[in-house]
Amino acid sequence: MGKVFRGVAAVTASLLMSAVLAVAGTVAVAVADPPPDPVGHEPPPPRLPMVVPTASDWEPKFPPPYDQSRRHVTDADIAAQREMCQWFTEQYGELLQQIDRFNIKLISRHGNWAADDVMAHADAVTANIDQSVAFLTPRAQALTQTRTFAGDNYFPLYQGESFYLMWQHLSNVSAGIRGRQPAWFTGPSVQRFKYWGSRINRSQVCR
Repeated sequence: MGKVFRGVAAVTASLLMSAVLAVAGTVAVAVADPPPDPVGHEPPPPRLPMVVPTASDWEPKFPPPYDQSRRHVTDADIAAQREMCQWFTEQYGELLQQIDRFNIKLISRHGNWAADDVMAHADAVTANIDQSVAFLTPRAQALTQTRTFAGDNYFPLYQGESFYLMWQHLSNVSAGIRGRQPAWFTGPSVQRFKYWGSRINRSQVCR
C-alpha cells in the first residue's frame, strides 16, 4: 500500500511540476513576444519623406512594339519616367499599405468616421497621398500622348500609360477619403491604383 501511495504521489508531483513549467513558459513567451495588435488598430502613419530626384544611370525600355514608337519619345518623357520611377521604388509599396490599413480600420468600425482615431488616420494618409500626387502630377502630365488611327490615346513611352493612370486613380483615392466617403466608394480607385502599380512592377521598367 505504501509503495502504491508513493507511486501516486510521485506521478502527481510530476504532473504538477509539468503544469507549473507550462504556465511559466506561456508567461515567458507572452512577456518576450506579445501578440500583434488586432487588425484595424494600427496608429496613424508618419509623414513620408519628400522624394528628391537624383541623377542615375536608369534608362527607359523599348520592348516591341514600343521600339517602333521610340522616335516619338522626348527627353521630357524620359526625365519624367526616371523621376516617377524613383518615387515608385521608394514609396509606392508603403503608400499602398497605408491606404489598405486605413480602409481596414474604417470598415472594422462599420464606416463610422467619428470612431476612435479614424479621422486622424484619414488625415495622415491623405497628407501622404497628396504629397505623392503633387510629386507625380507635373511628371505624369509631361508624358507625350498621341492618337491612334482609331482615335484612342496612345503613350509612345513604355509604361507611360501605367504611370499616368496610376496617378489619376491615386488622385481619386485622396478625393474620396477627403470627402469622408465609405470604403466601398474609394475601393474601385484603390484597386485600379494597385492594378497599374502592379503592371509597372511586373514590367521591371524601373529596374
